[in-house]
Amino acid sequence: MPERTGRKSTSKRSQSDKKQNFYSRVLDEAEKLDFELAADVNGIDDEIALLRVKIKSVLEKDPENIKLIMQATNALAGLVKTRYNITGQQRKGLREAIGNVLRDVALPLGINIGASVIGKQI
Repeated sequence: MPERTGRKSTSKRSQSDKKQNFYSRVLDEAEKLDFELAADVNGIDDEIALLRVKIKSVLEKDPENIKLIMQATNALAGLVKTRYNITGQQRKGLREAIGNVLRDVALPLGINIGASVIGKQI
């Protein structure tokens, strides 16, 4: 009877190889290295932090890009919801908090993001 542990590790390695081969067709060498490093990261805290930094950057550099700002804040809300597994009521509070952050960051920078962005549901 074959030993199961060998089969399982081979299967896991095979899945990893398939995934790498699938993406390797579209990645340059630097991206392949980044991909390998990213594959070892657990959780989404880094992605949440990165998205917050990028939202701030967009607000500073391209404040009129309302569509991108909304997509990014919706993505942030989704990641935070996933990370903390929040309820509907907590989501409402998060939406208000994100609106407050946009208002507190955008207005001092002289960026008019409009009431529809601040009040839009996430």
